[in-house]
Amino acid sequence: MDPQAKKTTLRMITHGLYLLTIKHQGGFNASTVSWLSQASFHPPLVMLGVKADTLTYAMVEGSGQFAINLLAADQTEMAQTFFRQAELEGDKLSGFTFVPGPVTGAPIFLDAPAWFECQVTDMVKRGDHTVVVAEVIEAGVHDPKATSLSLRDTPWHYGG
Repeated sequence: MDPQAKKTTLRMITHGLYLLTIKHQGGFNASTVSWLSQASFHPPLVMLGVKADTLTYAMVEGSGQFAINLLAADQTEMAQTFFRQAELEGDKLSGFTFVPGPVTGAPIFLDAPAWFECQVTDMVKRGDHTVVVAEVIEAGVHDPKATSLSLRDTPWHYGG
């Protein structure tokens, strides 16, 4: 296989950018993720890839729950903030105000246009990322007219 063709082709897959948030053992974390897709209507399932050697992965595996905060097209700076380890400062993670999710307690960012909470149902451990399958157990909308942030609309690449 031509490595450059593989990289280029896989980077052409469309991805959004989202903030995965977790509460586990009294601690909070948030990470920018891009490998996320709806997987079922009934029950409502999503699947996402989480890098296996990260704190985010350990917390998702440990808690079995998480939230996804969707980002608007103009929230590139917010996405970039959570490429680094999140820092808790009162009711803020890395400077962004959150409230605990009603079911999981995972951070729900007030600036995010929409969010949903999930219960992990399966974890497929292969390669350097684990595929997490989770049932959507709660959801909310702050701005129904927001346009979602896409990886293609940023200078970043995650794939290939």
